[in-house]
Parts: sequence; structure tokens; C-alpha cells
Amino acid sequence: MGLAVALVVGLLTARFVYKRLQQAAVEQPVVATGQLVVAAAPLPLGSRLRAKDLRLIAWPAGTALAGSFSRVEDCVDRALITAVVENEPILAAKLAPKEAGAGLPATIPEGMRAVSVRVDDVVGVAGFVTPGTMVDVQVTANAEGGGGVTNTILQAVRVLAAGQKVEQDKEGKPQTVSVVTLLVNPEQANKLTMASTDGRIHLALRNTIDTKLVEPPPVYMTSLLGARPQPAPKAKSKGKATAPPPPPPPTVVEVIRGDKKDTTTFPTH
Repeated sequence: MGLAVALVVGLLTARFVYKRLQQAAVEQPVVATGQLVVAAAPLPLGSRLRAKDLRLIAWPAGTALAGSFSRVEDCVDRALITAVVENEPILAAKLAPKEAGAGLPATIPEGMRAVSVRVDDVVGVAGFVTPGTMVDVQVTANAEGGGGVTNTILQAVRVLAAGQKVEQDKEGKPQTVSVVTLLVNPEQANKLTMASTDGRIHLALRNTIDTKLVEPPPVYMTSLLGARPQPAPKAKSKGKATAPPPPPPPTVVEVIRGDKKDTTTFPTH
């Protein structure tokens, strides 16, 4: 009799637990969702977005991304200022204004300039100066008083384009180009233009995360040969009066009359 009662109680308990588990599976909390605009395919930097380049996905409404979009039409005709991958959310910080156009001009931040310089395999660090890399700009020219000098005029400058390419090779291969475009401010643009016109420039490749600025001294050719550079002539101070030049010597005239000789001196003015 006791065994029968135990079996009945066990069956009832198992049935109760089974029903509670079923209710827990059905009564899952409902999460409100919204829509998020993402890239439908990988898109390169400078691309002008089209409707077919974008799509909508469901996204939890309570965790919206700052600067995200919920409508495709809000992103159409705007250019990317950075490359994106498939399904990457499109954010306002990644888009140029509509009036900025597309291509390389859209990637130039406000207040900055893009300046192109001619390079070869040596200047372009064997083709490893590619879009997105960071470089220092060195110039070699003739110093005042004769002799060559090399100095670093710009540091931690970003490369915008190599030739007409604005993106790196996906496998990191070097690119042999004849022109490199650098992102600089207006003052740096003047320095770079002067250096490429009256001197010979070289690009020193640096790590993209190394933005520390240093102050390397200029190197003179004479110092490489074991001699000291000649100091530049000192400019005359405008505050000191210079001594007047000495007066010219007087003019002496000799007059001979017969056996007599007379000498007359006339002051020179």
C-alpha cells in the first residue's frame, strides 16, 4: 500500500514539474526591436552609398548605437570616409556630408589639405608607403654657406593615396607608384611644397600607432666627413652706429718755375 502511494505522489510531482518547465519555455520575455542600417557588402573608402549597398537588420531598441541610422534613405548619396565590411553598422562618423561629394575629396577632414609629391622606389620606401601608413618627411638641400644638410620637416603624416589608390592591398603587398598624396595642414602644405621644389625629399616609414614627435638635429654633409660646418656670417646689428670712413688724402700740386719748385696742397672734399 505504501509503495503504491509513493508511486502516485512521484507521478504527480513529475507531471507538475513538466508543466512548469513548459510554461517557462513559452513565457519568454519579449524584447522590443528596431531597425539598423548596415552595409550589404564590403565598401571601400570614398564610396558614394547607394540603396543597393545597404540593408536593414533587426536591433534591440534599448541598445541603439550612437550615430546609427534606421532608414536607408538617410545614408544614400553620402560618401564613406572609412572603409566598411559586410554587415558593419553605418554610423554618422563614417560618412561625409552630402555636399562633400565622393572619392578622395570627401575623405579630407575640414581644415586639412591633400598634397601630392613625386616619389621613386627609394623615396617611396620600396613601395611600402601605401594608403593609411604614417611617414616622416625629410628634405636634403644646400645650406647657407655651402654644403648639404638633411632635416626632418614633417612627422607622423598620414598617406591618403598612393598613385590613384586610396586603399591598401588586402595582402599588404607593396605598390610601386610615382606619386604619393599626404594629408597635411595648410602650414605643412607650404613646407612640403617648398621642400619638393628646392630640395630632395625622402619619406621615412613609421608604425601607424607611433605618433610620438621627436626633434632630431639636422645632419650636415661636412659633419659626415669629419669636419665642422662653417658658421653662418653674423648679421650686423641695426642698433649700433657704424664709424664713418676716414677722409680722403689732400691733393698736392707741384709748380716748377725755372730752378724753383713750389708745392701747394688742396683739401679733397
